[in-house]
Amino acid sequence: MELFWLAISTIAIGVFGCVAWFWGSNMILDTIYPPRGEKAGDNIRRANQIRPWLFLGPAILFLGLYLVYPVLDSLWRSLHNADGSRFVGVDNYTWAVGDSKFGESMRNNMLWLLVVPALSTLFGLIAAQLTDRIKWGNIGKSLIFMPMAISFVGAGVIWKFIYEYRDADETQIGLLNYLVTKLGGDSQLWLTLIPWNNFFLMIVLVWIQTGFAMVILSAALRGIPEETIEAAILDGASPLQVFFKIKVPQIMGTIAVVWTTITIVVLKVFDIVFVMTNGQWGTQVLANLMYDWMFRGTPDYGRGSAIAIVLMLLVTPIMVWNIRNVRKEIR
Repeated sequence: MELFWLAISTIAIGVFGCVAWFWGSNMILDTIYPPRGEKAGDNIRRANQIRPWLFLGPAILFLGLYLVYPVLDSLWRSLHNADGSRFVGVDNYTWAVGDSKFGESMRNNMLWLLVVPALSTLFGLIAAQLTDRIKWGNIGKSLIFMPMAISFVGAGVIWKFIYEYRDADETQIGLLNYLVTKLGGDSQLWLTLIPWNNFFLMIVLVWIQTGFAMVILSAALRGIPEETIEAAILDGASPLQVFFKIKVPQIMGTIAVVWTTITIVVLKVFDIVFVMTNGQWGTQVLANLMYDWMFRGTPDYGRGSAIAIVLMLLVTPIMVWNIRNVRKEIR
């Protein structure tokens, strides 16, 4: 109950704090530069130059405090030893290149990048097309989108129960092993089966991100001019030809944005791996490896920060490219 009231009070303070800031700062600005009198024109011009910064100021402050500063601090720490007492240059990055666990994490992240964005976008596109053509499409969309409302930790717990294993003489509580045994097969420790366990983890993120892809792509499909579709049908195009040769090319920009957005999520994946395997049995990823070095055993902030910087460098080009594509779509 205390947590509930803490959450409510935090929201209230945040909302009313923003209102008070914008109202109060604008009132002070209008007092300094009153929009009346002999200098009304100059005052309005000066106030209009300052006013946008009243809105941007808090955002810039908090972005600097919670985004820019941590990046600079992580970069500085990555150039020091475990406790930050000695400058070691690029030694932590040299270590990362030769470390087997770091190499495993990089390979797994690349595998996630190949599988998850492709399947999430594909399934989202199929779902968007099918749900727009059936009567109960809105219900279907709601069900497909529902996993997006679940946290990654919650999704990891749900799917861990699906993969749960019990000995052959015990009742299987895991859905997958229950179905396998009912069909005459043997129960398996699915999350320990190398390398298939990586794909079992990827299914969780595909399950979550398909709803996101479906919503964005459904909006894009509805934005296609009906004239082009009708013309293709009159020319004798089949439904599949209309979909692949008319619709998909016209929403390729949106598909790219969805793909790259999911790619950024994949590069930062941590919760699912942490909850389901904790990086064991060949499932380690960069974010989980960073957490291990930063907070487990004897913390090594230098190596943990180096992994964090590598992760940031991998995400940044994709993020920049994605922002440019979004701007092109807006224009």
